[in-house]
Amino acid sequence: MVRTERYQGIIQWFEANNPNAETELNYRNPYELLVAVILSAQCTDKRVNMVTPAFFTEYPTPEFLAVAPLENVFHLIRSISYPNNKAKHLIGMAQLLINEFKGEVPSSIVDLQRLPGVGRKTANVIASVVFQQPAMAVDTHVQRVSRRIGLVINAKTPLAVEKQLVKYIAPEKIHIAHHWLILHGRYICLARKPKCEACGITSFCKYYSQKNKTLK
Repeated sequence: MVRTERYQGIIQWFEANNPNAETELNYRNPYELLVAVILSAQCTDKRVNMVTPAFFTEYPTPEFLAVAPLENVFHLIRSISYPNNKAKHLIGMAQLLINEFKGEVPSSIVDLQRLPGVGRKTANVIASVVFQQPAMAVDTHVQRVSRRIGLVINAKTPLAVEKQLVKYIAPEKIHIAHHWLILHGRYICLARKPKCEACGITSFCKYYSQKNKTLK
């Protein structure tokens, strides 16, 4: 099977079976999503969603967060991984939003990466989810799944994975393809033991094909 056929089959299956895939982080506006994504680094969405309601009650806008005492922010996010660093990043992010972007979350990936705590993955999430840009955020799920099922080949870094995915996926589908791959990795294509028996894309999956050849 050539790679274009694999992409076509996998995308068609996801379009038919999960046409409204979206982030599992709870948010009401770009600022809230930005906070949630920063908090989600090396942490589960479930845990982040447990923390953010109280956080947004205390700091509903960048203006409130920009002048927040570090110890208060730390206290609110203390159950999140790396709370000390993330507390500093959140305050610094809010201050830069106020000082340079009039309190608005920028749409540019370059501008987003200027914010403390925002790397390329986080910037791509915001650009994709909020602004519907053809940006592919590559987290551990996307990286693992895209390699395993054969969408990317010899891609050793997140950026290399990103470049191959955006090359083969139509621009208007990239923002939702990001969610397809994340959710597939989170619930079906698990790291240690993928649930191939529950998977709808096995007929296009490189891993499944190779596994069957080994068993024969």
